[in-house]
Amino acid sequence: MVHVKICGITRAEDAMCAVGGGADALGFVFFKDSPRYVEPEVAAKIIRALPPFVTPVGVFADADEAFVSEALSVSGVRVLQFHGSETPAFCRSFGVPYVKGFRVRDMQSLEGIEGYDASAYLLDAYSEKELGGTGMSFNWDVAVYAKRFGPIILAGGLTPENVAQAIRQVRPYAVDVSSGIEASKGRKDHAALMRFIAEARVA
Repeated sequence: MVHVKICGITRAEDAMCAVGGGADALGFVFFKDSPRYVEPEVAAKIIRALPPFVTPVGVFADADEAFVSEALSVSGVRVLQFHGSETPAFCRSFGVPYVKGFRVRDMQSLEGIEGYDASAYLLDAYSEKELGGTGMSFNWDVAVYAKRFGPIILAGGLTPENVAQAIRQVRPYAVDVSSGIEASKGRKDHAALMRFIAEARVA
């Protein structure tokens, strides 16, 4: 069964809705330029209330080593997700499982993926303005091809309306959604969130 990650969590009520709907992982964005940025201390309060089999993920983009280490320690996230130009050595240096994100325009966007030993690879749509949460999708054939490198987390433009088709076409390890279930940036639409998870489970 495909796993579901709800990303861009900033509020406890959104986290609890996701957990109640059956989400496997929650993403906390520690990239300060993001409208979904959450302070590690705020994330820690939410994470402490999570049940044991829901994985909290810290999302970073070209952060320095000190900030990643501090956020990891303070927040209690158990997986790191790197969405910038981080090197393989940097990603593995924190001693916890990590996900490496790639912003996809075409097959060439996967260049260098084989150099990472990530637990999974997250594929999102390329945008010149934002590193993620754009609401844009990409050619899912690239994701099908990328599965040869390891488990794939499909992101980018997913909604309750298209997630089932995405899963049927790509058969990813997991799907990741943020903007596709928001009432406003950083605030989830609970009905859309529950519908997204339900559609993913059915697929």
